[in-house]
Amino acid sequence: MKLVTVIIKPFKLEEVREALSNINVTGLTVTEVKGFGRQKGHAELYRGAEYTVNFLPKVKIEIAILDEQFDEVINTITQSAHTGKIGDGKIFVTELQSVIRIRTGETDEAAL
Repeated sequence: MKLVTVIIKPFKLEEVREALSNINVTGLTVTEVKGFGRQKGHAELYRGAEYTVNFLPKVKIEIAILDEQFDEVINTITQSAHTGKIGDGKIFVTELQSVIRIRTGETDEAAL
């Protein structure tokens, strides 16, 4: 099992969610976050004054998947989140040792 953590542009969230739903990924967690990478923020003009925005709004998606789903999930996310511009985001993958469904007590693959 793997935990896939994805950081993307907020306007791509619905497109990524739909694409994952089409390949039968049934559960995910979404968090609104702020951060920066190579972009290092940007300057904005507000009421005639220029100020720097150091942290840009992003969306973090977390998905627990089976090992067999890995390639399809990564390809789906990559294609649906891609704009070709700086700041498209990142995908982080970590191994999951165990998963427990609180309601039923099911563990690991049965809990996904």
